[in-house]
Amino acid sequence: MGEKGDKSFRATLEQDALAMHASGRPGKIEIVPTKPLTTQRDLSLAYSPGVAAPCREIARDPSLAYDYTTKGNLVAVISNGTAVLGLGDIGALAGKPVMEGKAVLFKKFADVDSIDLEVDTHDVNEFINCVRFLGPSFGGINLEDIKAPECFIIEQQLREIMDIPVFHDDQHGTAIIAAAGLINACKLTGRQLNEVRIVVNGAGAAGIACVELIKAIGVRHEHVTLCDTKGVVYVGRTEGMNQWKSAHAIQTPARTLAEAMEGADVFLGVSVKGVVTPAMLESMAARPIVFAMANPDPEVTPEEVYAVRTDAIVATGRSDYPNQINNVLGFPYIFRGALDVRARTINEEMKIACAKALAAMAREDVPDEVAAAYSGRRLQFGPEYLIPVPFDPRLVSTIPPVVAKAAMDSGVARRPIEDMDAYRSALAARLNPMVGSMQAIFAEVAARSCRVVFAEGEEEKAIRAALAFRNAGYGHPVLVGRKDRIASSVRGLGLDADALEGVEIHNAALSERNHYYADHVYSRMQRRGLLWRDCLRLVNQDRNVFGACMVCLGDADAMVTGLTRTHGSVLKGLLKVVDPKPGCRIFGMTIMLSRGRTVFIADTTIHETPTAEELADIAVGAAARVRQMGHEPRVALVSYSTFGSPMGPDTARVRDAVRLLDARDVDFEYDGDLGANVALDSELMKVYPFCRLSGPANILVMPGQHSANVAYKLMDKMGGATVIGPMMIGLDAPVQIVHLDANVSDLVTMAVLAVHDSLRR
Repeated sequence: MGEKGDKSFRATLEQDALAMHASGRPGKIEIVPTKPLTTQRDLSLAYSPGVAAPCREIARDPSLAYDYTTKGNLVAVISNGTAVLGLGDIGALAGKPVMEGKAVLFKKFADVDSIDLEVDTHDVNEFINCVRFLGPSFGGINLEDIKAPECFIIEQQLREIMDIPVFHDDQHGTAIIAAAGLINACKLTGRQLNEVRIVVNGAGAAGIACVELIKAIGVRHEHVTLCDTKGVVYVGRTEGMNQWKSAHAIQTPARTLAEAMEGADVFLGVSVKGVVTPAMLESMAARPIVFAMANPDPEVTPEEVYAVRTDAIVATGRSDYPNQINNVLGFPYIFRGALDVRARTINEEMKIACAKALAAMAREDVPDEVAAAYSGRRLQFGPEYLIPVPFDPRLVSTIPPVVAKAAMDSGVARRPIEDMDAYRSALAARLNPMVGSMQAIFAEVAARSCRVVFAEGEEEKAIRAALAFRNAGYGHPVLVGRKDRIASSVRGLGLDADALEGVEIHNAALSERNHYYADHVYSRMQRRGLLWRDCLRLVNQDRNVFGACMVCLGDADAMVTGLTRTHGSVLKGLLKVVDPKPGCRIFGMTIMLSRGRTVFIADTTIHETPTAEELADIAVGAAARVRQMGHEPRVALVSYSTFGSPMGPDTARVRDAVRLLDARDVDFEYDGDLGANVALDSELMKVYPFCRLSGPANILVMPGQHSANVAYKLMDKMGGATVIGPMMIGLDAPVQIVHLDANVSDLVTMAVLAVHDSLRR
């Protein structure tokens, strides 16, 4: 982009940002009550006179504030605006949009409530005295955008005075993420941390913190050369020095940045644009590591680096380049872990644990959700993917536990976590309703360790799903495919040769069980036009038939398929191997999770315009499966009318289905015809006191496949719901079919549901 184009882009971005901040309710945050306040009784409990009860309890035992107030999940973002982004000392009020943004990130990424506080003073003692007395209000303090060296004094004194975590993110956040990237960059280039030679340019808050943390993870003191605007920080230098710089002075003949860069393995920049020249890059060691983290413009751009050093590994602070050193990978999750163990402080052990966990996470396979958030860009560990990206859903359940454990091990936790596995599950549930609603199912499946067939075993998604299924401890995956093709795909994913350890591979054409499988298919299809050799050919060539035979003959517990064929064609093949369950009708049921509510919709796959009898059968089958999943079924047979208003010819099927259910004397709540709005709203139900449902329906039996599909797809794309499925209900074997566009998470979830189905048979 040329200079004019760059200016135009920035101008447009600024206008859009102004419009976004001013539109609707100004700013980016609001306070929303977490308790109902709709009646006089609600008010009397939340405020006077009821609020006196928790007040008395907290006065008796101050630790109960964590139980009766928001303290345990509330962090203050506090600044005086003296070092705001790349804008410098713009003052407390002008820095407020940044502090609001920080509060939003706390909530978005770790479900930590946060409020911004701008303190209008440059005086260090006034700032400290202001913040120190806020301890009763908050579970933690995040200091932000305070210039050096004042920020060192402020953080140090507040940490000594206060008994809650105090964390200056500009220092430690940058250091933690940079350290994670450094660990992996050294791994890729075959370097050891205790041997690597590093130049750090910038001796402000972030620079000093980077130096301290990389030394804490194993880099030797004498191998780190710190530079500032005056040049190298060496032993004996007096100009522009302070106690924090002096701690990192070394014996060296180098006096300038250019001299320090000669032969260096690593450059870490937290300074200003353009300070690194081509000559400096050329003088570095082989396979140099260049982290140019100045914002908004780096010390040297990746294009400039690669122009002279094609062997370099580069990271910046910008989102438009790979390897963004982004603080959002750290602070939300560090505070999440610290708050959850009620830590007194955030210490070095917790920061190191975070850095190492981030580095390890980047070396794992990357979920599809991440690729979707990054325009489909496939990420795998390597020179352009050293650290996780901010929208990786694993962060919230990976980083806080290691931070919490480090707090416990180092003795600063006041409420240790006893069950770390349960804690990880709870963390995942905070931001992913699917995990919360289905956690019991996932836990049960993990405890049984069943064998699951991934029928399309040569597909990359199936391989990754099998590995994810195994890594999560859900059971033993079985891939149907050719070993050489699968091994080639694994190499293409950037995984080691032993990545397939514990994964079975079955080539359908070479299996010793094929004659048994052909006998099974022949016994079913011999009067439907197939000869035995036709059945053998099906088993040899159709992986869905082969996989289903494995399940039906006890060689596997469950199966998932659907990536390469349409739902209808897959089902047609499966029915050559599997019957409908006796007395049941086959249909599809989709699970929707939104705003803490789980709703099941049927039929979403099979019956275009179901008859009254089919609607009744679907209701019975859905209720049975939902009960197996831990929900007490309340079925609404949905229509555009509610109890005959308006009456129409198509509502007759729904009303007749209700009469058929009456005659069957079923053991679950049901009613219809009901409009979806009434079925899901207990207040609207009161208009119809004769309605049989005791509360909002959790199963919606739709009058047709058209309406069912429109409903769940609209909710998926526009309503913010999490959609699972459709699940196949009614087959006499635990087999699930995914959509052609299913991602790895979809495959894993459906595999878990298939196993859960097998455990209920």
